[in-house]
Amino acid sequence: MVRDKFLSIFSERKPIMGMLHLKGDGGDEVIRRACAEARAMVDNGVDAVIVENYFGTPEDAERVLRYFHHQQVDFLYGVNILENTEENFRMAAQYDAAFLQLDSVAGHLAPEEDGDFGALLENCRARYGGAVIGGVRFKYQPYRSGRSLEEDLRIGMERCDAIAVTGAGTGVPTPVEKIASFRAIVGPDFPLVAAAGVLPESCAEQFRYADAAIVGSYFKDTYIDKGDVDPAHVQTFMDAVRSCR
Repeated sequence: MVRDKFLSIFSERKPIMGMLHLKGDGGDEVIRRACAEARAMVDNGVDAVIVENYFGTPEDAERVLRYFHHQQVDFLYGVNILENTEENFRMAAQYDAAFLQLDSVAGHLAPEEDGDFGALLENCRARYGGAVIGGVRFKYQPYRSGRSLEEDLRIGMERCDAIAVTGAGTGVPTPVEKIASFRAIVGPDFPLVAAAGVLPESCAEQFRYADAAIVGSYFKDTYIDKGDVDPAHVQTFMDAVRSCR
């Protein structure tokens, strides 16, 4: 049942979610670029896109989500409003996002703060019917819980529908050993998402343990986050993924 909550959103095994970083000068340009990048991804086989205020603002993200919702786009989309849990859930619910991403659901707070955060998540999830991807030991997130990895993952599994695992940073490969260690703890049935640094040459090995992946930098013409989405890069990546399915 837990596995179905997230993976049943997608029609393909090993689904790929493409990150929309929201580059652009002004609201209209952000929307235009987001639409073009989403189309370049989806038309080349990506299973869903994530609207994230990585370069833009939360307001930019809301403009894009509102546009997708109003236009009733023919692709799945999720949302990640960085460092604002309540706004993340509000926008996901208001604009019918199929899922949302939280960069950390356990391990990033001191024990005296974690209880309030857990209660906030429970309250937010009660008002949102979509799936939640939650990071543990996620890139750039602090480790302040003092708990073991196993303890934080067990708590994380209660707070989300899929666990996201990354390496040290954006575009940095997620070590297969780390994905395998997460799988050993969460077990065979809880969805696990490789959320950074998945490459065509490494996806087969990473997909031995991961059920899905989030891709951003590889799709760019420069292979770094500041670049522009290149359809040829998307096609190369998805060709490799299809050979793993």
